[in-house]
Amino acid sequence: MNTNFYDYLVLGSGVAGLRAAIELSGHGRVAVVTKCFLGESSSEYAQGGVAVALSDDDDISLHIEDTLRAGDGLCDLKAVSTLVEEGPQYIKQLISWGAKFDMHGSLLDFTREAAHSVKRIIHAKGDATGHEIVRTLKEHSAGIENIEKLEYTYALDFIKDAPDSVAGVIALNEKTGEISLYYAKAVIVATGGAGRLYTRTTNPEVVTGDGMAMAFRAQAVMRDMEFFQFHPTGLTVEGAPAFLLSEAMRGEGGVLKNKYMERFCTKYHPDGELAPRDVVSRSIFFEMKETDSSHVFLDLSHLDSNFVKNRFPKIYSTCLEYGLDISKDPIPVSPAAHYFMGGILTDDWGRSTLKGLYACGEAACTGVHGANRLASNSLLEGVVYGGRSAKAAVKDNNNREVREQDIKIETILEIADPKKDLEAIHTCMWKNVSVSRNEADLDEAIAYLSGFLAQFDGKVAKNRATAELRNLATVGLLISKAAKERKGSRGAQYREDYPERIAENWHIYFENALFSPVKR
Repeated sequence: MNTNFYDYLVLGSGVAGLRAAIELSGHGRVAVVTKCFLGESSSEYAQGGVAVALSDDDDISLHIEDTLRAGDGLCDLKAVSTLVEEGPQYIKQLISWGAKFDMHGSLLDFTREAAHSVKRIIHAKGDATGHEIVRTLKEHSAGIENIEKLEYTYALDFIKDAPDSVAGVIALNEKTGEISLYYAKAVIVATGGAGRLYTRTTNPEVVTGDGMAMAFRAQAVMRDMEFFQFHPTGLTVEGAPAFLLSEAMRGEGGVLKNKYMERFCTKYHPDGELAPRDVVSRSIFFEMKETDSSHVFLDLSHLDSNFVKNRFPKIYSTCLEYGLDISKDPIPVSPAAHYFMGGILTDDWGRSTLKGLYACGEAACTGVHGANRLASNSLLEGVVYGGRSAKAAVKDNNNREVREQDIKIETILEIADPKKDLEAIHTCMWKNVSVSRNEADLDEAIAYLSGFLAQFDGKVAKNRATAELRNLATVGLLISKAAKERKGSRGAQYREDYPERIAENWHIYFENALFSPVKR
């Protein structure tokens, strides 16, 4: 195995990872390890925008209040305050680096999304905000000599130099099949969520829970794994992926109708289409069940046609490919897996419970999102906590000496038919652990996923496909166990056998690489 030494490693190349790498680059050699091409991530496909208190009509306290309300009482106030207070300076910095957000005359153009009390969402090219931020960070980092991009390099597991200390990663070169060792003073995990656990998801194929599963195996503490956000409006057309139809479409006046073309959301919540995402997703889920339908409709036909086309150009052109003109036609939609609120437990500087291991973005559980993410806080979190985790990594580890470890890989495993097993995991998770849950279904998922993972005992995956299945099953089992432990409903977790909202503010933790949830 080849051995490589860097000062810092960043796993993932979305917004959080690229922002962390830029921050680290002034303090030593940085390697960005990414299993696909640079920038391929959920960030790239984020449409709606960035929630940031920059409008004259907005205030830091309002943004904090909206975030806490959406998080259903389980947010960490310190983490939320940090995000909202530091957000404006990070966004202004992005603009100074060349990010081009949409303007209204000489001012930023603000819009509103669900659960926001004011218009505070800035966007780029209408519905391509994530792409614009990733572009900006890629171009800015391209001129920094200290940053090396290791594309098509798949991190398999962490190298540890003590039971509570990480010193690098074991990684697979996908093109050559060669396994290499990468050592560093600190490793920052920015690998995103685990949306590919589900049959219907808005996430790209690379989002397979890798960083979270690796951290769990390394005995980092995990938290809030039951809280998975399902976006209310994924395109539901036969032969089409669950393409995300931005929440901004409802923020701009789009309405939801059932198969009888009747509005229904106010039956479930007084805020109707602008209720928090978990509420709208369940409203659609229940309405589909009540009307025996596979979808509902998102209708923008009452809005100005040119406005719709110009405000949502990417969505407009994509839907046209499937024979839908969103300015005229009701769009068939239903919920799809979208965003993970849980993950690697960190403090508000991205520090995990292991020395040398940090996490930011969707892979981390900072406490910003609580039980349910406020729309458009994710890109802001990636930028802010990408920067903060890098600053902490430098401060904590600048003088750390990392020594080569005796690493032996003797037993490997290769799944014979990964596509078949992936479909089985999808079916299991969508049926048993999606929008609405109950104990019998959760037990079924736990039994299947535990059985699947048993074959990996003491073995290392031979290739990416096998490793991804292991990671997906690991994260899926954590979600299922946590969802079973929370015998009640809160935020994005809905138990049909325990529909009452749990009033007490407690979290679920996984410690010491054990699939045994701890409540506190």
